[in-house]
Amino acid sequence: MKKPDVKSFKTGLLLGLTLILSMLVFSGCGASQTSSTPQEGTDDAVQAKAPVEITNVSYDPTRELYVAYNEIFQAHWKKETGQDVTIVQSHGGSGSQARSVLEGNEADVVTLALAPDVSSLEAAGLIEPGWLNEFDKNSSPYTSTIVFLVRKDNPKDLNDWDDIVKPGIEIITPNPKTSGGAQWNFLAAWAFAKNLYQGDETKTQQFLADLYANVTVLDSGARGSTTTFVENKQGDVLLAWENEAYLSLKEHPGEYEIVTPSISILAQPSVAVVDEVAKSRGTEEVAKAYLSYLYSDEAQRLVGKNFYRPSNPTILKEFASTFNLTLPLVTIDDDFGGWPAAKAKFFADGAIFDQIYKQ
Repeated sequence: MKKPDVKSFKTGLLLGLTLILSMLVFSGCGASQTSSTPQEGTDDAVQAKAPVEITNVSYDPTRELYVAYNEIFQAHWKKETGQDVTIVQSHGGSGSQARSVLEGNEADVVTLALAPDVSSLEAAGLIEPGWLNEFDKNSSPYTSTIVFLVRKDNPKDLNDWDDIVKPGIEIITPNPKTSGGAQWNFLAAWAFAKNLYQGDETKTQQFLADLYANVTVLDSGARGSTTTFVENKQGDVLLAWENEAYLSLKEHPGEYEIVTPSISILAQPSVAVVDEVAKSRGTEEVAKAYLSYLYSDEAQRLVGKNFYRPSNPTILKEFASTFNLTLPLVTIDDDFGGWPAAKAKFFADGAIFDQIYKQ
């Protein structure tokens, strides 16, 4: 049997490898000459990102705020990443909005009126535990409070909570079963009555019963109540978010006045990334940035200009001429034992609000 020619074999193998390497080098050179793929760190690399879209499911009175905020965030995100972002807005009563997300409304972020509405999404597995601490100030980038909106010159002389429970006064407020703002309204009134009656809950509950006996229209959301009072001219007083009341003054100059009661509540709207949706759509990075940028100085000043109270105390002081910063404000944690306790006591099925409304 003839022995293999080892020298010829090695020579052939070497020639083959050389040919393969030459082809790879040639191919690489061609790619480097024709490829439009930008190099990392260049402006072209930033511009190469495909556009992205996120949905913000929010509550009623934030419409104008987020129209303005979306513009500055889009400019910020484009500058930082080169990516165009479109923000789709959805608004309604906060409780109704939370339910819409539970039922399939694909929100990348929620910016709702109160923490329990966000917690309902956590309980359903849409938001990861710990969302309350994901952003500063318990994930509340702005606050508000509850005031009265009355007609010019305050013809019914309504100056505090005990004035609006008098017979014959027509109150407009949304439904606490569907509106987060309405729950803040209820709790602010409860705090006044509890203080008035030195903690007597029987008298306090009767005070709230008298208040709701004067409610002539119970809309599903805060913006609906504003429309009822401002556009449809119904009622003597609107129980309103402070920002919503100021917006009414701006849009209808000379027609309305704001009355600040002797005591109100620190209303803390909550924001969160809807983790399950953001992960499935690949929008986690931009969704988180969208909420984080609400805490920037630029956004905080925009918040103040839209009549919300900035969470940044230094910037809040810049709006001292707008807001009554000395108004006593009760808080959900210190005065009501936190939201789980408040929800169970006042707003659960068969709880105090249901008992009052049945009367």
